[in-house]
Formats: sequence, C-alpha cells, structure tokens
Amino acid sequence: MAPYTIVYFPVRGRCEAMRMLLADQGQSWKEEVVSLETWMQSQLKASCLYGQLPKFQDGDRTLYQSNAILRHLGRTLGLYGKDQQEAALVDMVNDGVEDLRCKYLTLIYTNYEAGKSDYVKALPGHLKPFETLLSQNQGGKAFIMGSQISFADYNLLDLLLIHQVLAPSCLDEFPLLSAYVACLSARPKIKAFLASPDHVNWIINGNGKQ
Repeated sequence: MAPYTIVYFPVRGRCEAMRMLLADQGQSWKEEVVSLETWMQSQLKASCLYGQLPKFQDGDRTLYQSNAILRHLGRTLGLYGKDQQEAALVDMVNDGVEDLRCKYLTLIYTNYEAGKSDYVKALPGHLKPFETLLSQNQGGKAFIMGSQISFADYNLLDLLLIHQVLAPSCLDEFPLLSAYVACLSARPKIKAFLASPDHVNWIINGNGKQ
C-alpha cells in the first residue's frame, strides 16, 4: 500500500507542490479524487477539521492545511535544511510563497477579468524577493536555501510555474529565477511528473481560470 493518501479535488491547486515533492523523493501515494458534487452532497466536508480540503493521510495520521502537510513531509523526508538556522530560513521562504499564492488565488477566484492587468504589473515587485534570496545562496546556483532541496523549493517551483501560465514573460527580468525553474523542472522525477497525465490533464484552479 502507498504510505500516503491525498484527498482533494481533480485540480492541481494546493496539492501540486506536495505531489512534486513526493514524486521527486521517490515516494508513492494514492489519490482520492473528490468531485464537487460529492463534496457538496456527502458528509466529507463536515468530517474535515476545517471544512476544507486537502486532507492528507500518513498511515494513521490525518493532516489538514497544505503548508502543514508540506512541513510534515519536510521533517519526515529530510527536506527542512541542515540545521535550525536553515530551517528558519526555509520557513521564511515558504511564508513568502504563501503570501503571493494568496494574492494569486484572490485574483483567480474574485477579480480575474478586472484585476489581471494590475496584478501582472505588480508581479515583478512580488517576485524580486525570491530573486534576491537566490542571489544570496551560492550565487543562485543552488536551491532557495542551503545546498539541499527543501519543501519550500517545491512550493516555490509550483508558484512560479503557475505564474508562467498566467503571465508567460513574468520571469524574463529575473535570470536566477528563470534558471531555477529550468533546473528544478529538469530533475528527472519532476520532469516525469510534469509530463504525466495526472499533471497535464488537470486544471490549475477549480474555476478553470489560469
């Protein structure tokens, strides 16, 4: 049996970073795909701690909240930096990813048509901190923090990939981020995952906007 189970909707959404992490780390997992109809009509929503998905099973442990799941996998699989100092920086990066992801989701779900132009104009200011962090770590030739990949790298990679769909030229003025995306996407197991039907055939967001 697969050690992990992801319970989520048939979208990439907030689970794609953890899927990339598991794939890259050679971990197997099971997907329990929940349709919107099932979600609205079944008792699943009421049974979830915060009334939302994803739900993540690690053996007999049940977790909610996508970033808590990523941190759990980071601790379990050795993806949380080599010491407490690096762990703190990894947390800082991941919180920065979450800040921008929340801005993105607000656009996608509440203001896409009217707000996309202004969002794209403001995007360089939101991406610049990640370029700065890369420049401070081995000249941008390693990962976002330290010399080993962390759970925050998968979350940042997912964030950058979905923004390249939203605004294809958004990384043109950020050479380190561009190289970072290319390097991580070329890791054999990530490359295979990104080419798989489970990634290619699933929409990014629940409302189909991207």
